Amino acid sequence: MEKMIRKEETRRIGYFTKPHGIKGELSLVTDYDLFDDENDPFVICEMDGIPVPFFVESFRSKSNTVILLKLEDVDGETEAKKLINREVYYPENRLKTIPKDEMTLKSLTGYMLEGKNEGELGRINYVDETTINTLFELNFQNKALLVPVAEDLIDSIDHARQRIIVNLPEGLLDV
Repeated sequence: MEKMIRKEETRRIGYFTKPHGIKGELSLVTDYDLFDDENDPFVICEMDGIPVPFFVESFRSKSNTVILLKLEDVDGETEAKKLINREVYYPENRLKTIPKDEMTLKSLTGYMLEGKNEGELGRINYVDETTINTLFELNFQNKALLVPVAEDLIDSIDHARQRIIVNLPEGLLDV
């Protein structure tokens, strides 16, 4: 009997954007190097609150941060559109471990950002390093929230629990 997938045994690795072409191929935005060493690669999406595996038929890199995936049973644009903007997870035990000295800010994608006084704010969807001030982007109360990545704002990072505790400047959540 197959073991049930438990969300706490997975890590958020990215999200699906638009379909690519008309045959059901999807763009997965991710900073992870995936699938090369896998015999039966799959990704997980939450569907109606339940983690559901989607087996990968084929994949190819489009850029450093986008992998084009063809999933089993997703054979057209209509089926692919049902997965747009869905968060994508991967089994923790299948991820290549990143040595601590090779960790980058991008490797914090998927971590829960928690305000010291405010509690859970949301998972980091993206790390924007394109401006002089690096920003964590997360979904907070159904809006994009940008939080500056500054050493004096970060209280602690718990890699085992994938949590970052921050001391937010007053008024940041009101913006």
